[in-house]
Amino acid sequence: MASDVRLDPVDLAILRELQNDARLTNKELAALVGIAPSTCLDRVARLRSAGIILGTVLRVDASALGRPLQALLFIRVQPHRGVLEPFVKHALEQPETRAVFHLTGADDFMVHVAAAGATDLQRLVLDQFTARPEVALVHTTLIFQQWEGGPLLPPTTSG
Repeated sequence: MASDVRLDPVDLAILRELQNDARLTNKELAALVGIAPSTCLDRVARLRSAGIILGTVLRVDASALGRPLQALLFIRVQPHRGVLEPFVKHALEQPETRAVFHLTGADDFMVHVAAAGATDLQRLVLDQFTARPEVALVHTTLIFQQWEGGPLLPPTTSG
């Protein structure tokens, strides 16, 4: 289990560098963190097998793919029991869906979508979400701009 793994400063450096550029070769990564390539390979393998490194993701420009309008759909479902898995499956089947989040609070889900334009976004909301019997409410928020955070590392402890 990932929480059972102790991360030393070298592990944290590896995680930081890979989150900044997952395309680094093992040799480049080893040089950046100051260890031998064989040691680096072993450490990355250990971080993968421990479930800390989950994979490598390719990010694409939604606008370049003809989907310049991004939005967050905040969705409330009723009843709650028995509809979560089918709803998530349906949301992920939509080609516009980038991510689905199950939430606490007034809304049950947030669905990040990328659409070709306002007409496509309207069709998606009306035909694919509000038309579903378990959907009680959908409100849509357009995304003007997005910024990515830095590398995710464990919280620092003071003491």
